Amino acid sequence: MKFLLVEDDERIAESLTEALTDNNYAVDVAGDGEEGWDLIAAFDYDLILLDIMLPKLNGIELCQKIRKYQYSIPVLMLTARDSSNDKVLGLDAGADDYVIKPFDLKELLARIRALLRRGNAPLSSILEWGGLQIDPGTCTVTYKGQSLSVTPKEYQLLELFLRNHGQVLNRHQILNHLWPSIDPPGEDTVKVHIRGIRQKLKAAGAKGDFIETVYGLGYRLNQNA
Repeated sequence: MKFLLVEDDERIAESLTEALTDNNYAVDVAGDGEEGWDLIAAFDYDLILLDIMLPKLNGIELCQKIRKYQYSIPVLMLTARDSSNDKVLGLDAGADDYVIKPFDLKELLARIRALLRRGNAPLSSILEWGGLQIDPGTCTVTYKGQSLSVTPKEYQLLELFLRNHGQVLNRHQILNHLWPSIDPPGEDTVKVHIRGIRQKLKAAGAKGDFIETVYGLGYRLNQNA
């Protein structure tokens, strides 16, 4: 899943990006409200973490703009302000939740999961396909009960496929979901990661084409896995 963090404090932005990346989220960062809006208009995000005190366009104004243009992306406000008036302003602007700095990372991640659960697939559910199981709560992967050692990016890729089972995903879509939008790797990177996943699944007893190539279109989970 891919988040946009709009935060002008570089120290906070760096530490939060590192924490989110460690929890298998891809993160784009904007340092002011106008840059945040440009990224929202250009790319797809699963969630926006939005500071209120921002240069050029503050968080309240940006959130209002997001809702004005009918983006339904969940918005989690981050701010050092702790007054009921500020909370009301944020929620009335269209924010879905509100966290006061300094925040506890575990609580922030729990609030993120709660917001994402409002989407199509509950994040706490075990994801399954043809003997493959992913537990998003613990970020573990097994095939027919056998634990698979996967890299963070391989985990993200498998989760993307299981959450979109039956759909063909091309390399551009995969890059857009799993890598930061600024200076992403080339499309061959996707091919390399899929090859690595196939090898690990095959070693665990799965078919070599568990993730099958749909020539000219992209990749999908094999219906006959």
